[in-house]
Amino acid sequence: MSRPTIPDLAKAARVSISTVDRVLNGRDPVRAQTAERVLNAAREIGYHGVTAIERRLEHDKPVIKFGFLLKQSHRKLYQMWGELLTAAVEAFPDAHGRPIVRFMNDLAPDKAAEAIYSLSREADVIGIITSDHPQVNHAVDGLAAEGIPVVTMISDLSTAARAAYVGNDCVKKGRTAAWFIAGLNANGGKVAVFVGSHRYLAQELNEMGFRSYFRESAPGFQMLETVATLEEPEIAYEATCRLLQTEQDLVGLYVAGGGITGVMQALRENGGPVAQRPVVIAHELTNETRAGLAEGLIKVVLSHPARLLAETLVRAMAEALDADRPTTLSQHILPFEFYSATNI
Repeated sequence: MSRPTIPDLAKAARVSISTVDRVLNGRDPVRAQTAERVLNAAREIGYHGVTAIERRLEHDKPVIKFGFLLKQSHRKLYQMWGELLTAAVEAFPDAHGRPIVRFMNDLAPDKAAEAIYSLSREADVIGIITSDHPQVNHAVDGLAAEGIPVVTMISDLSTAARAAYVGNDCVKKGRTAAWFIAGLNANGGKVAVFVGSHRYLAQELNEMGFRSYFRESAPGFQMLETVATLEEPEIAYEATCRLLQTEQDLVGLYVAGGGITGVMQALRENGGPVAQRPVVIAHELTNETRAGLAEGLIKVVLSHPARLLAETLVRAMAEALDADRPTTLSQHILPFEFYSATNI
């Protein structure tokens, strides 16, 4: 049997002979998707030049510096995101990725804007999780004008200049938290919600969905005033202690922002029937929330699919650098996962 020829390869890849010649010899640029199709066809038909095509594709990959701006470096959640995003960049098949991970310990909007500008001097494209504020949006607008795309992660921004959003449907997530609390409390009662800050759009939407479910589907529950923890466990601890002292019929607590370790500490220290009654719903499966589920302090964790989010974010950032991409916002809505003590 004769070896497959270039015309055979062109036919298998559904491209012209000249396109195959460009892939093999590198005379002119070829779109990455087209070159990948030629490579896959070469493997399928047993074309002898597979190794040469692989080397050509590897050589032609662009070098992309992926910048990530995350929140506090001392929080294990953001350490985890830093590790996952670094791994996703290093495994990204369409480019020679260089991960640059930076943390913001000061979450003030002006400091966030400064951090965004600083990172833009190192990165080709930026992925961020930060509060929605005019100073932050102004920084994103400025970078977009300079050709440095910004992609939001987990919590979106209101500026039209961001290139993409990767995260959950936050209203649906909040409604799901309410559904769990209502379903596990047949007689109703008081329900509280903690957010890290009212400036995080994700948390505002979580709260909106949470409240709308009770308003529409579970009127036997009384919603308490929302508490902002500023993402600090100490504030969440004090707020939880106060609730346990003043709200004897508290049946549910939704922690939509940071501070879950403070909530767990307050519940653990109290230990009484009032502390054991509330159905506590938290976000993100970490070592801390896993322990909370195992102890029974937390009933349910609603979590982003961590690896899928990291991989989707990296791909969305790479696509944002494509000069031919549509100028409209690209949204990547990912499913969220449910965890309880039975499936951790």
